[in-house]
Amino acid sequence: MDTTPKGNRLHIALLGRTNVGKSSFLNLVVGQDIAITSSVAGTTTDVVEKAMELLPLGPVLFLDTAGLDDASELSALRLKKTEKIFDRADIALLVTEPDVWGTYEEEVLAEMDKRRVPVIVVVNKIDLHRPSDSFLQNLKAKVSHVIPVSSLDTAGRNAFLDTLKRRLLEAAPDDFVQPPSLVGDLLPPGGLAVLVVPIDLQAPRGRLILPQVQTIRDALDNDAAVLVVKERELPATLALLNRPPDIVICDSQVILKVSADVAPAIPLTTFSILFARQKGDLATAAEGVAYIENLQSGDKVLIAEACSHHPLEDDIGRVKIPRWLKQYAGGNIQTDISAGWDYPENLREYKLIIHCGACMLTRREMLGRQQQAREAEVPVTNYGLAISFTQGVVRRTLSPFPSALLAFDRKIKELHPP
Repeated sequence: MDTTPKGNRLHIALLGRTNVGKSSFLNLVVGQDIAITSSVAGTTTDVVEKAMELLPLGPVLFLDTAGLDDASELSALRLKKTEKIFDRADIALLVTEPDVWGTYEEEVLAEMDKRRVPVIVVVNKIDLHRPSDSFLQNLKAKVSHVIPVSSLDTAGRNAFLDTLKRRLLEAAPDDFVQPPSLVGDLLPPGGLAVLVVPIDLQAPRGRLILPQVQTIRDALDNDAAVLVVKERELPATLALLNRPPDIVICDSQVILKVSADVAPAIPLTTFSILFARQKGDLATAAEGVAYIENLQSGDKVLIAEACSHHPLEDDIGRVKIPRWLKQYAGGNIQTDISAGWDYPENLREYKLIIHCGACMLTRREMLGRQQQAREAEVPVTNYGLAISFTQGVVRRTLSPFPSALLAFDRKIKELHPP
């Protein structure tokens, strides 16, 4: 993400009066001293830019500006540069102090409102003075998001970052949380994807399930061809081709057979993993699946479904995944089912969350669910990744996504150092 162009980053402007602690705030967020801080008002003389990876949003660019009430000799030049940031910002973080609000802050709200840029108010320096209830109530009447913080509280940094990330995710423009392509970016123009679609109890009569249909449409939209086959006919079908396909995508439940039938040189993944990438952060799910290695008898695992459905006799979430987990861990793994939007209140009791493919959720919603799990300090992964892991083929199904595979390998090494 360090090489992501500025134009592809979410631009977050830090605005506020001189000496409200914008630079200290930025240093707290980034976790390093990149901006000069001083008790002397107006220390920031130019816009300070800091690019970083801020999961689950991805690549962002912080823009630290001069104080809006700068009265120094260079104030005119500084403020001119600050005002230009108004047009660059995708989100504005308006930094203020407890019980301090006036013309400058109202002007920022007005300018951002004209540009339809969301504003999050950061009430800094709460270590010196706690904001009054009336002050906070007045702010919440003006903006949707208010975050109190002490930029000097490095011990509370992680908890604060969880809150900030959630607010940024809620405020971010839709085009920054739009889902990536399902498969189109994995295929060259004129390429071929082979889809392996079992016809079993869970296959709806006379039609395909939503992930399969959407994958077909995405490939066609990206000028590629699709060949659909059942798992039993896959070897014979591959033998008919005069060149290897560019990728094979299968239902997670047949990944063990398909991985044996598909040559190692051919990229292979599952529909569920494609959706883990499109609907959420695949690297987070890849890190989460590594925790299956640590499961022990008596541990609790939450099977999270985004929507309610009538469970079938051999249901993937209620029957198959729990069975594979117990077989892999070699003990009694307790699995609870949570269907619908809300996680259970006792989320911290679980060692792992295994989430469905989230085909009925938006990307923003799934990123939010991943963030909830992160705040509860519970790793979260996805059905397809969990199945690939328990079947011993997760590195292969992650191979089309190098950054996610790297995240998985790093987490494995962290959990089990050599």
